[in-house]
Amino acid sequence: MLRLQLGPADLCRVRFADRLHPVGTALLAGQWLRDPTVAALAPALAERAATVERTGTARAATATLRHLLPARGRLPDFVTPWAGLESVEAGLEAIRATPAGRIRAEATASYAQTAVTPLRRRFADADPEVLGLFGGAVRTWFDAVLAPLWPDLTGAYRQQLTCASHRLAQHGLDGLFAGLHPAIRWREPVLEVRTWWSGDLSGTGHGLILLPSPLAGPRPRVLVQPGHPILLVYPTVLPSFGTTAGGDSLGRLLGTTRALVLRRLAVDGGMTTTVLSQAVGISLSSASEHATALRSAGLVASEREGGAVRHHLTALGAQLSRGSSEGWRLGHAPGWPPALP
Repeated sequence: MLRLQLGPADLCRVRFADRLHPVGTALLAGQWLRDPTVAALAPALAERAATVERTGTARAATATLRHLLPARGRLPDFVTPWAGLESVEAGLEAIRATPAGRIRAEATASYAQTAVTPLRRRFADADPEVLGLFGGAVRTWFDAVLAPLWPDLTGAYRQQLTCASHRLAQHGLDGLFAGLHPAIRWREPVLEVRTWWSGDLSGTGHGLILLPSPLAGPRPRVLVQPGHPILLVYPTVLPSFGTTAGGDSLGRLLGTTRALVLRRLAVDGGMTTTVLSQAVGISLSSASEHATALRSAGLVASEREGGAVRHHLTALGAQLSRGSSEGWRLGHAPGWPPALP
């Protein structure tokens, strides 16, 4: 457990990142997809990655990244830099500008449980040729796997920011932190994060930047550097890839997360609030909030079961989740759309 003690200067500067970081997202996604259990949560993305990685230069790029970076856990901080939000090239330039001493320290630490090879040794020594090879591999992998999906990812990011902004406006920082992720807990003045490392740290006095990412992996990631805000990257729901241009009407109507809640209930049947939050990857309070909204719209019914509340789809919710497979047309449904809170 990582415990971050945030002072007034940090809490006055809690904000969200302007956008997803292309290089950081690519490297987290590449590691994330190496875990079959985690990749099973996004079969379409995993299949796309597997397909492009079996062919041509993407295959060589994948092999390079998998050799140089650990399969799971904490990545060297320098490969997910602060700078470089604008593009892949800007992110790679920030990596190349990292001092050699820092590269050596962070790469060596990441290889602690890994066999030493000549290529890894040269990478840890900040060999310009190997850093160039690494950069080319990142660029190739991003272009082949993530670039076609980038509109979906950025759209989902904007949706997350909208939801979080509403929570902050309605419930303050307590409500914002409570709705980020089950692995993040606010116990004023300490923010507890179940991440890949543990310890007790004080805030930097430069604030806290939040970055929701559907490809962060199973645990939140934390980057702490003197003179910078603390960066907290936390997992969020994956968007429905490939639907930005045309077709995820359900996601556009209900919002990405709420649509996913509805679809999980359609696939898995009745679920308690706790199980639903775990299945979708959102906090318990967020799952309860979405279930309440869907219930108010007549799409979900809830019933108490001992000390828990179990949710299941109504006939209307089941029909909506099936989309047009039974001739459903949103524009022809009487009284549609329902009023969602």
